[in-house]
Amino acid sequence: MRSTSRVLQLAAHLISHRGLNTGEQFVNARGALDICAAIYMAAEKYTLPERLDVPTEFRTDECASLALIESSDRAMAAIRAISAALDTEPCETNGVPDYIEHVSNWAATRAPFASAPPTTSEVIGRILRAADTLNHQTAA
Repeated sequence: MRSTSRVLQLAAHLISHRGLNTGEQFVNARGALDICAAIYMAAEKYTLPERLDVPTEFRTDECASLALIESSDRAMAAIRAISAALDTEPCETNGVPDYIEHVSNWAATRAPFASAPPTTSEVIGRILRAADTLNHQTAA
């Protein structure tokens, strides 16, 4: 089984090759992945980026996509690790922290006082720093 750190590293690799989708759905027409979709794919279905078999739901059905991501304990652990590395707290949905919303929105929206959303390189950097933090925590 992949460690959370390894899932994050693979997600960063997927985004660097496939691109970061910050628009509608979890995958766009060019195959770019939302950050949480990349984490799910790294946790559950990782193959070479160009051979990645993305679930149809990621292209067509946001609710089904959310359910699929939430069903993966490995993906959710990695998403919570990214959420913990952000400067803001997750919002709550039905009284429960919404980590997917927190992470996806961070990657897609402009932060207060920023001129633009984070670049793809900044998103990849944050993912890799979260992976590095996990590696240091488990080594201690």
